[in-house]
Amino acid sequence: MDRSELCFDLVDAAATERLGSALADWLRIGDTLLLEGPIGAGKTHLARSLIQARLGRAEDVPSPTFTLVQTYEDERGDIWHADLYRLSQVDEVIELGLDAAFDRAICLVEWPDRLGDLAPDGAFQLTLSAKGDGRVARLSGPTARLKELGRVC
Repeated sequence: MDRSELCFDLVDAAATERLGSALADWLRIGDTLLLEGPIGAGKTHLARSLIQARLGRAEDVPSPTFTLVQTYEDERGDIWHADLYRLSQVDEVIELGLDAAFDRAICLVEWPDRLGDLAPDGAFQLTLSAKGDGRVARLSGPTARLKELGRVC
């Protein structure tokens, strides 16, 4: 599968929210977005912005740090938001049912290294890192799909 990368400068929180909104319009049921970056990089903020934009309404979107998974429903399908930071074994991912959700929902996964071999082959990887006072987001995935997003952002 041919893969490419797109980069986005996120100069402030509003830029992160705009990227979340663009991703919300672009992602499809069956897509998985692996969110990577250190603690405080903005993974949850981006996921929250994406979920709220996808739902089209103000919705309380708490961090799933302690619940591990939060699910949301909209007319287009389910959204799963997982924070796997506290997991230590791949079996725990299976217990959560996250592996079964990959094909039937949009899945946003923080700390995806905890997935081990369970990460879907076609998953998109979004890495957030510091850049001056802001952030940079690097999104990698199948080239054809990233070209679609290039028209969305």
